[in-house]
Amino acid sequence: MYQPTMPVPEALDGLKMAAKADPALKAELLATRDAKYPLTTFCKIATEKGFPMSPMDVIDYGEQEMAAMARSINGGGENHPSLAGSEDTYELFMIELEELV
Repeated sequence: MYQPTMPVPEALDGLKMAAKADPALKAELLATRDAKYPLTTFCKIATEKGFPMSPMDVIDYGEQEMAAMARSINGGGENHPSLAGSEDTYELFMIELEELV
């Protein structure tokens, strides 16, 4: 059974730092948006670069973060507007990656 060697947030942080230092890696990661299976392609590149993660790792992490935020909103908050789209870890990472200088 596949076991990531580091938690998803640490892997994403490391990948972001690596992409900041390597413009070719940054471009390669951003190009995954155009792939037939963007998240799968992204995870393959991340794993090859030493930041192992599977698509399910990323999806599960996003859902867990969303659930934690929903619980923290007064009175629950599953439908709170501030949470819209916050579970899409891949897309949020892509936005952060675009803003890297």
